[in-house]
Parts: sequence; structure tokens; C-alpha cells
Amino acid sequence: MISVLILTRNEQQDLPGCLASVAWSDDIHVFDSFSTDSTVEIAKAAGARVTQREFDNWAAHQNWALAHLAFKHRWVFYLDADERVSPELASSLQTAAANSGENVAFRVQRRDFLNNTWLRHVQASPFYLRLFQPAHMRYERLVNPISIADGPTASIAGYLDHYPFSKGYTHWLARHNSYSSFEAQQILDNRHAHADTGGILHHMAASFRAKNFHERRFHQKEVFYRLPGRPFIKFFLLYVLKRGFLDGRAGLTYATLQSIYEYFIVLKTRELERARN
Repeated sequence: MISVLILTRNEQQDLPGCLASVAWSDDIHVFDSFSTDSTVEIAKAAGARVTQREFDNWAAHQNWALAHLAFKHRWVFYLDADERVSPELASSLQTAAANSGENVAFRVQRRDFLNNTWLRHVQASPFYLRLFQPAHMRYERLVNPISIADGPTASIAGYLDHYPFSKGYTHWLARHNSYSSFEAQQILDNRHAHADTGGILHHMAASFRAKNFHERRFHQKEVFYRLPGRPFIKFFLLYVLKRGFLDGRAGLTYATLQSIYEYFIVLKTRELERARN
């Protein structure tokens, strides 16, 4: 009833656990970016269908998968190799697909873990559109893509568990160093495409008044990207306002790493601006 889509790149460590959590599906697709480890062999041994494509950016890669992969079922559930579907979520997915009504996509709640600690408070955005009909879903942004459904959506119970630090801090930092390059490029692309929309006051007003959620989100990001001291603001937001301190040492570590990631974006945005001028 539900096909599964998993994006991979050298995921031999995490993929077995991910595949085990979606073993209830009879149509699992591993969309691989030419892994050089045993990822493909592990996927095929588990009975998954493997398709390979060179990675360019997140939205383009995901949109290509939705347009070209031959999914067996009407509904597709997307997850990454470092994520696990809990038993409760697996049951909810089946129920939602069988009784979807007019909905074309469903949100699931994700729990991020650091050293076996659930980042209950410090996590920034725990809800994601992951169960959807491919014909009604598209992605935008070069990195951390926005999921856009062209019809009604709803939420379902159960957790999608995420282990972003399963490969250690070095891997997390290297990956987010790469992400920050995409984020910097996205910031400048947005400013060029919307050069006539005005300054920060305009974006502040639109971030509250725009009727469309994604339009509001765009203006909110533009406001944030124009603020001085963003890394410190990010830390304060996560650790104090969102009460990340209640997550103990893990909350402090996560908030600090996110502020470092934000500083990467600041530095690379300045670098790209200098190159363009």
C-alpha cells in the first residue's frame, strides 16, 4: 500500500537499521548518489530496488526521484538512512494511506537524538511532510528543502526517530560545512530573484501578513538572514527561548553546533558577495 524512498550516499553503517524499520513495505527504493562503500550491496540484499544518480542539490535530486522512479503504490514514504520508523508510526502510515480522504500528504513528527538523548526542546522543526502522493509533492531550495504539497495535508501519530550524530561529530560538521555552502548560495539567489521586494521592514511585515505559509516562511528567513549576530541569536533561540537547557549536556552541544553552522553560512555568504562584486 505504501512505497518507501530512501536517499543514500555511503550509508553502509545506518542503512541496515533503516531498512529493518520499513520492512513492512513490499516496494522499497534506495536512491543512491554513487556510494563507494557497501550501500548498494546492502540495499540489494534486502530486496530494495536501487537507482543511482549524481547528486546536484537537494530539491533537484528529490524532485527527480518523484518524477522518474517507478513506485508500485500510490503513496510514498520518504526517509533518510539515519532515520527509523517507530512501530506506532508504521501503523499510522498504513491507516493514513487507507483512509486519506482528500489529503495528498501527511506530516510526521521527528525525534532527533544525540548520544541517546532525545532533543525534545532544542530541536528546531520537528514536523515534516513525509507521506505523500508523488504527483502532488515538490521540493524547493538547494538544501534543507521545503516540501510543498498542492492539496490538503494532515498530521499522523507516531515518531520518526533521527540519529544525525550516528557517525560522530566529525561527520556532522563535514556534512554541515557542505550544507552551509548551499545555504549561502540560496540566500544570494533569493536576494537576486526578489531584489525589488524591499528591505528588512518590508520582509518583517510580510512575514506576518502573507496568507501563504511558504511565502511567510520566505520573508521570515529573509528577516533572520539580515540580522547582525545571527550565530548568537541562533544559540539564544535554541538554548534559552526553546529551553534547550532542559535537554542537559546534549541540548548545550546541539545549540552550540547549530550556532557554528550558522556562522559557516554567514562567512560563506560574505565570501560569495565579495566574489560577485
